[in-house]
Amino acid sequence: MVVVDASEFGAEGFDPKQWINAALDARHPSEPLERFLADAEEHLRAAADDAAAALERDSGDALRRVPLACRDALRLRDDAVALRAHLASVLQSLNLAEGSSAESIAALAQIDTVKQRMEAAYTTLQDAAGLAQLSQSVEDVFSSGNLPKAAETLATMRHCLSAVGEVAEFANVRKQLEVLEERLDEMVQPRLVDALSNRKVDAVQDLRGILIRIERFKSLEAQYTKIHVKPLKKLWEDFDLKQRASRVDMEKLGGDSINGLSFSSWLPNFYDETLLYLEQEWKWCLTAFPEEYKSLVPKVLVETMSELNSSFVSRVNIATGDVVPETRSVSKGILDVLSGDLPKSTKLQNKHLQALIELHNMTGTFARNIQHLFSESDLAVVLNTLKAIYSPYETFKARYGQMERAILSAEMAGIDIRGAVPRGVGAQGIELSETVRRMEESIPQMIVLLEAAVERCISLTGGSEADELVIALDDIMLQYISNLQEALKSLRIVCGLESDGLKKDSGLEKREAQRSVDVSEEEEWSIVQGALQILTVADCLTSRTSVFEASLRATLARIGTNFSLSGFGSSLDKSPAAIADENADLPLGGRAALDIAAIRLSDLPDKSKKLLTVLEQVQLRTYSCPADFPTQSKDPRFHALPLTSQRVAAFSDTVNELVYDVLISKVRQRLSEVARLPIWSSVEEQGGLPLPSFSAYPQAYVTSVGEYLLTLPQQLEPLAEGISGNEAGNDEAQFFATEWIFKVAEGATALFMEQLRGIHYITDRGGQQLAADIEYLNNVLSALSMPIPPFLSTFHACVSTPRDQFCKSYRGTGPPLQTIITLASLERRVSIRFLLFSVKFVENSGETLLFVECLSRYFRIIINFIAFAVCYSNKALFAILYFIRVSTACLLALLSQFYRPGLVFLILLGLDITSHWFQMYSSFLSGKTSHKDVKHTGNWLLKLYYGYRPFMAFCCVSCEVLYIILFLFADEKSTSLLSVCRGILNQSPFIVLVFVSTLIGWAVKQVTNIIQMKTAADACVVYDLKRSK
Repeated sequence: MVVVDASEFGAEGFDPKQWINAALDARHPSEPLERFLADAEEHLRAAADDAAAALERDSGDALRRVPLACRDALRLRDDAVALRAHLASVLQSLNLAEGSSAESIAALAQIDTVKQRMEAAYTTLQDAAGLAQLSQSVEDVFSSGNLPKAAETLATMRHCLSAVGEVAEFANVRKQLEVLEERLDEMVQPRLVDALSNRKVDAVQDLRGILIRIERFKSLEAQYTKIHVKPLKKLWEDFDLKQRASRVDMEKLGGDSINGLSFSSWLPNFYDETLLYLEQEWKWCLTAFPEEYKSLVPKVLVETMSELNSSFVSRVNIATGDVVPETRSVSKGILDVLSGDLPKSTKLQNKHLQALIELHNMTGTFARNIQHLFSESDLAVVLNTLKAIYSPYETFKARYGQMERAILSAEMAGIDIRGAVPRGVGAQGIELSETVRRMEESIPQMIVLLEAAVERCISLTGGSEADELVIALDDIMLQYISNLQEALKSLRIVCGLESDGLKKDSGLEKREAQRSVDVSEEEEWSIVQGALQILTVADCLTSRTSVFEASLRATLARIGTNFSLSGFGSSLDKSPAAIADENADLPLGGRAALDIAAIRLSDLPDKSKKLLTVLEQVQLRTYSCPADFPTQSKDPRFHALPLTSQRVAAFSDTVNELVYDVLISKVRQRLSEVARLPIWSSVEEQGGLPLPSFSAYPQAYVTSVGEYLLTLPQQLEPLAEGISGNEAGNDEAQFFATEWIFKVAEGATALFMEQLRGIHYITDRGGQQLAADIEYLNNVLSALSMPIPPFLSTFHACVSTPRDQFCKSYRGTGPPLQTIITLASLERRVSIRFLLFSVKFVENSGETLLFVECLSRYFRIIINFIAFAVCYSNKALFAILYFIRVSTACLLALLSQFYRPGLVFLILLGLDITSHWFQMYSSFLSGKTSHKDVKHTGNWLLKLYYGYRPFMAFCCVSCEVLYIILFLFADEKSTSLLSVCRGILNQSPFIVLVFVSTLIGWAVKQVTNIIQMKTAADACVVYDLKRSK
């Protein structure tokens, strides 16, 4: 039998074939297949008929229910409209009720106010009546001796007076109340003293209630403080008693065999006993004064320290002097030394300040214990207490900068820089090495002294005197570097660079001559080695100073961080009470404001702002996050010791100058007489054959110089080995040695060229010898991997060529004619021989006149003559033929006749000639090949003018075109320059544009001429100064 489930046919994805196969699988095997399929078909048809009948029946029922549903929907809509209208009427009724209620409430409020005022008036009348009654019966209360009742009566009278206010009828009562309160206070005091002295808790609390009732608790505080300050003062005075007893014992024993009691050994005991006493009082007050104990006990300590302040300062001062025999013998201390009461021979020593720091550390330990004891008190109370504890040291902290400066000066005076005993001739190298060794050893010693000063500042002031510390360190470093500078000056005498026995006007030759007699070759090399060691002094000073400055910046950053975290810097403008209110809820362990420096600076706003200014310089800018502070303090742009940084750089320059002078002194000595050697003017023997060029050997002076230069790498090797430590160090050492070798070689070359300029006359034989000397020096320079200066190459080519072969040599591989002529025109003394060469060369080389370059110049000169010949008759043709720059001078001369004032054009002409002459002359003095070489000048406009050719062309062309425009627009003599310029501006836009453009280029060129003249003149002055040395 087939069961038909309608849900299977309604499922999504129904498959008829799968359903039929499933039904066939479920049939009984004995049932025939045809019968089973017929039954299945019959069941499916019956199920379909049942479904169709049900659907038809349900559809009919639904159609019958639709009209009923429509009528129900209409009825609900009508009900909703009616309900809305009803709600609107209810809301309107509520609004009306609300208005009337508000009016009722307002009326009731007015009635209540009247009632309150009437009750207040009634109460006031009662108080007035009671006040009159109390004023009459108060005497009876006092007579009875009932102090609590008297206090209550007085409190009631005060309340009645406050209620009545200022009424003339009760003025006498107010005065009577004050008298009675004072009387009651006097009656309470004896009982209060007895109760406090005997620690009667109940009696103290009763009396406390009486005083609080009459608002006289201040008298209790004063009495309590007065009673408990006495035991602490007695503890303090025990020191004097023990000292006197110690002196008596010493006198009995007859001598100084027994040392007296020292303040530094007694002070910890005083602090311990004081702390124990305060702890006992804290515990007792916790019961007796459960509300006021947090301020009562700290007040005792504050009053005690206030009364002991002057005595405390005196004892600390004497205690600091006891550590040094000189001050102990006169019972004086730091303050006496600083004030100048002692002889000048008595100096402030490190022991004095260390003793002060030791006492301060004892006080700091006591302060931390007190801070822990008073941890439940308000921050303002703890701050005032700690200020009182540290107050005796404020006198010393205020003079910290003076103390530190005096100590560092005394310790620096103990550093022996010079050290070595002046030695005689032949031992200057030993003296130099010993002095350099002492200088190098003094640098770490000085840095240790500075680091100790920083530690002392932190230990004593907590960083609050960091600004004074920086100033003191800077001043001391300046003094130390000045001492090093003085040592360098003495080393110049030791090295033979300067002499006290010779006057400055005696000349370099005399000094070098004397030194050459007194100093041996071995001693010279010893001096060179000693001088090279001075470089290690400069390097050590620079590196150690940089490291110390970085450490100082980190210390300042740490101090600034502490201030930033405590919020101290932002609270400078607030009152102490406001700061206390803000921090009252903080636990004491987290109150960074209780730092030693912050405690001190809270009462010193000017000092605080000065310190914070220094700390902000470390920051470079204001940071929102304090954590960024230490990182930014490492910025190399900030110098914690700015003056020291400058002086260290100046010292390094001075050392380099000294070392260079020592290294070049031997070269200067050997070359000092080269220009006056007789061989330059010697003549060959008559009748003899001319000597070949290879027969001339280098002279002793140049071989000595060459050997010295070639030995320099060996001399620099030990110093370079001290620098190299790794691969980077090897490169640095190589660079260091190469730099100094090049520097000395360049100096030697410059000195040799200067001597060559001093040769007045030279023969062929002298030229042959000079060529050999120059060739030897060139070979030495090549061996040192140095480029040979063009000057030496040209000089060698000229002097090595005989006169009769000069022209032939030029046609081959000789020097360029332009180079020879330029050299002849620039050289002041050697120019005679070169000029002869040049003239003879031109005479024997007629074809040279037919060079293309010469022909073009001839053509420009010819058309220039034609231009000026027609300048008055045909200005346009003049402007076209105006070609060479030399004509600018003639054109300016013409313009000076056309325009008024003509002096303007003459000044421009003089400026043009003068500036270019100075530039050419300075280029010659500095050994430059072209006057357009301005790489080493410091002015950017001059570098732009000569370095960027289009800019220079624009300026030059603008000048020429401007002058031509002025020439073309000049119509008559004595024309006003300004009127012509205004007339040009009225021309066509193109002419105006050209005129304005050329005017700008002309102005830039005149400014460039002025700058060029100034820099060239400065170069000449520098050259003359160097030559005079």
